[in-house]
Amino acid sequence: MTSLALHRPQMTLISLNIEAIALGAYLVRDAFGGMIRYYTSIYHMNALWYVPDAIAVLCLIQFFVHCILRNRSTLALLVLVQIMLSLVLGYFMLGTVNAAVSSFKMMLPVFVGFCFCDSSLGSYKKLLSVIAVTFYLSVIGVFLTKFYLMPWVGYKYESFGAVREAGRLWWAYGGDDQRLMGFAADNTMAAFFILVSFAITSIRMSTTWCLLLGSIAIYAIKLTTSKTTMIVLVLYLILLVLVRMLPEKSRFPAIRAIALWSYASIFVPFFMIVVASGTAAVPHSTLFSILDRINNSWQKPFIYLTQLMPIGLVTGCGAGCFNYPQQLFSPLAPFWVPVDNFYIGTYLMFGLPFVAFMVMVFRATFGATDVYKLTLIFVVNLFTITVLNYGPASGLLIIALSFSEVFSRRATSARAGDAVPIVMRPPVPSLEGFRPDVPAASGSR
Repeated sequence: MTSLALHRPQMTLISLNIEAIALGAYLVRDAFGGMIRYYTSIYHMNALWYVPDAIAVLCLIQFFVHCILRNRSTLALLVLVQIMLSLVLGYFMLGTVNAAVSSFKMMLPVFVGFCFCDSSLGSYKKLLSVIAVTFYLSVIGVFLTKFYLMPWVGYKYESFGAVREAGRLWWAYGGDDQRLMGFAADNTMAAFFILVSFAITSIRMSTTWCLLLGSIAIYAIKLTTSKTTMIVLVLYLILLVLVRMLPEKSRFPAIRAIALWSYASIFVPFFMIVVASGTAAVPHSTLFSILDRINNSWQKPFIYLTQLMPIGLVTGCGAGCFNYPQQLFSPLAPFWVPVDNFYIGTYLMFGLPFVAFMVMVFRATFGATDVYKLTLIFVVNLFTITVLNYGPASGLLIIALSFSEVFSRRATSARAGDAVPIVMRPPVPSLEGFRPDVPAASGSR
């Protein structure tokens, strides 16, 4: 057992794997959001919806204690201060208390993900079981909604004074395919949970299982009509097979290289804007969705920001701006534009400090040793090209988890120029995921 692992139990109550409990709670709530919203509402148990957020507050405390106090990470302190300042800026920008509260709640999952900084996701055995069950049920849910109209479809509920829709049955442009949402609240998130839960579960499964269940997952995602998600899953399956064909000693370096190269996807929207900006989007055509993003989703927020708050192009306009808190709770709702890209949407809120943070995240990836985090980096980087992924909360949480290595003791030590090696994981970490015959690491969480 490493020295770090020996210290973690001293964190009193919140040392009891609270990050795993929070992730599991968020995942279950959001993957089955349509169903849960419906039944908690009709049985007048709406408060249960916010239980994961309450657990996430404990993770905020744990982030401060573990990353800032124990790891002495200056970056962690700066990130915390930046988020708090952005919440204040967002309050003045959006102009209502409800928008500020919604923005704070929106950012809580970030701290849950960051709390995984010094641990491997593979060591949380019970959590992995929850994720696996989520995958199976999410696929089943999509198939069920193809044949049965679920009671939560079209159901409206109130949240912080805003009326929202738990589920909606509608049709994709260019055909008669229904956009099915399964047990989730919308089709995009149903596809996302299938993608992410499959990617995490597949790491410890045989290649045969991956190909069989992966094919079923691809068809289920096709039913949701989420083209981006389907493309990402197909690419993931191809790369998984190719990596497992490599000699064992070459597999992990290949995984890390794939994760590093996936950051190039950040520049894809800018390339598309240069190439296709101004091209007319024909309604009901195959390219309508991507051309709408190029001409509107990725550009108009910056145009509006120059009118509302020019300095925001550098500082950001605060947490919640050009996100659902602005759409639902702000007088600036007429200026809201759906920003369908995580990196563009986050830059709008946090400005240049977010760019500096991502440079540090990229640098930390070179030293990452957790195959789960590296896998998620690849998945979320490609998925978020056309999705903001701040709602539901699990989407943002998964991104934060994949970036969490930047706050690890290893990364903090490297930035400080400490030459003394800090052993935090087994010498060949997480490679068992690519050798299904190897027993799982000892310990259970």
